This record gives sequence, C-alpha cells and structure tokens, in this order.
Amino acid sequence: MLDVIDNRTSLGIEFGSTRIKAVLIDSKFKPIASGSYEWENQLENGIWTYSLDDIWKGLRMSYRKLASEVFEKYGETLRSVGSIGFSAMMHGYMAFDQEGQLLVPFRTWRNSITEEAEKKINASF
Repeated sequence: MLDVIDNRTSLGIEFGSTRIKAVLIDSKFKPIASGSYEWENQLENGIWTYSLDDIWKGLRMSYRKLASEVFEKYGETLRSVGSIGFSAMMHGYMAFDQEGQLLVPFRTWRNSITEEAEKKINASF
C-alpha cells in the first residue's frame, strides 16, 4: 500500500465512553485499518472516571490492533502517519496543571456534579 509507505495516511483516535477507537484512512479518505479497546468507567469516591493507566493502555492496544491489521492486509509495517487527530467524549474533561499532572479525576458524562454551579451561573443571566 503506497499511501502507508509514503505517509499519505491520517490516523484518527477517539476516546469514547465505551471504547477507544483508532482508524487509519488513505489519501482518498477510505478506511484501511482500525483497532479498538473496550473500557468502562468506574465509580471512585463518588466520581465516574477512567484511570490514566487505562487511557494509555487503551491507546496502545487500539493502535497495536490497527498496525497489525495494516501488516496483515498490506504486508507493510506502519512506521509513521501523515497526520493524526484526536476526539473525546463531549461530556468529559481532564484538567492538568503546568507540569502535566491531573488536577481532578477524569470527569465523564455520567457525573452530574455541576448542578450547583449551573444554578448559580443561570441565575446571573
């Protein structure tokens, strides 16, 4: 596959609520390989969250499966890609300090702990 050899591919990584997905497309925007890792958030100290270890593990496993599929289908080792993009849950967030340390647990769509703040903000409008 010439696009893989010439780095004319794009890698998309999506951190969804039930799985992490990796998709590689060619220069004509056709999917050529994919990989995924299923995960589940955990309730820890009253917060629905995912561990950083699971995030990294899921990213590695998804990519590994995708790269294996490239090799199986095309006989090419995936060494680099032309571009990469990330997306994540629209109702989740991670806050880091200047040193890259996580300030609070990864908040997910299952948490409803912003109700008090939401009421105060809406009252000001």
